[in-house]
Amino acid sequence: MSILSNMQQKTTRIARPLGLVILVAAISGAAAAEPKALGRFKDWAVFTEEKGGELICYAATEASSKAPSSVKHGDVWYYVTSWKSGQAKNQPSFRVTYDLKADKAPKTTIGRSSWQMFVAGRESFADDADDPRIVDALKKGSSLTVTAQSARGTNVTYRFSLSGSADAIAKAEEACR
Repeated sequence: MSILSNMQQKTTRIARPLGLVILVAAISGAAAAEPKALGRFKDWAVFTEEKGGELICYAATEASSKAPSSVKHGDVWYYVTSWKSGQAKNQPSFRVTYDLKADKAPKTTIGRSSWQMFVAGRESFADDADDPRIVDALKKGSSLTVTAQSARGTNVTYRFSLSGSADAIAKAEEACR
């Protein structure tokens, strides 16, 4: 278990949003501006961040389970992001700390619905036309599963709790109006 994982387990419920800020900053590679935590909604947290003069607002949750257990997964997150400029609104994405296989589309599954995503290095996105349906399902569902393949060819499965997702997504959206 990594030092970062140990640190996160030892944080209290009150201090946990700070740990999430540190983890999100490390994952996103943000060196200039550190994300500002706006609140915690059960298993989801909400942040804002300035990048290049642009305000970005996002709801985020960390994977609650990672398979297979025999490999090191690193940090695994699911986001719903909006830009104040309107560049994107409620854009779901999946982010890991290793490269994903570019020609193997990750799949997001919520309940009986699933969507293929496209890979952009260590992150994957859905088609813009699918974003509203995914976000609606995130708000109404109880769990999310993402299946993907690493650039090394390892098939992985991640599960995320959707508890608090509706309130977190609404808060992130409100922050970027």
